[in-house]
Amino acid sequence: MRDAIQRVRAGDCIVYPTTTQPALGCIPTPESLDKLYEMKDRDHSMPVSIGVANLDQAEDLVEVPNLVRNLLNEFPRGSLTVVLKAHKTLDSRLGGEGVAIRVVAHPEAISLLNEVGPLTATSANRSGVPPVDDCEEAARSLSSSDKEISFVEGVCPGGLPSTLIAWYSVCGSTQLRDTEVLREGVVPSEEVRLWLRRQI
Repeated sequence: MRDAIQRVRAGDCIVYPTTTQPALGCIPTPESLDKLYEMKDRDHSMPVSIGVANLDQAEDLVEVPNLVRNLLNEFPRGSLTVVLKAHKTLDSRLGGEGVAIRVVAHPEAISLLNEVGPLTATSANRSGVPPVDDCEEAARSLSSSDKEISFVEGVCPGGLPSTLIAWYSVCGSTQLRDTEVLREGVVPSEEVRLWLRRQI
């Protein structure tokens, strides 16, 4: 992990494990995002999510209402990604005014992010290419002849992605009922909606 920490602090991209699939991580600066988007061949109109070790890390970037803390405590760690309102408009590749935050659950990912702070958490694969489960294999597939990608060892379980939720404050609303499930994943949409209805 030490090499990966040094590389990501230097502005490079790395691959690290999550409870679903390997993530491609970089510190969310414009220069590092340039590298990540080129590596993934990803359209700049498609924002990436941010992985954090805990919500305290997220508070530097976004507003974290107490109800969001309650929501994430209600479901398995790492199973939800929540789009939250940014304190100030960020790089559009991070979502601009609304940033997708995922509290990671994989022990290696938690250790990594505790050490380096928030990193991007997009899947470690080129756009249009199916992801793999092994971080070393994912890093190899993204490496080029002149640039080898560092990785944190781990084999991910695969399966459904995290369930993606847009908190009502990023939808231009002041009403909790306007919170939206944008993508169903590990947690069924109806379970999220039931929880929300109980809070109203």
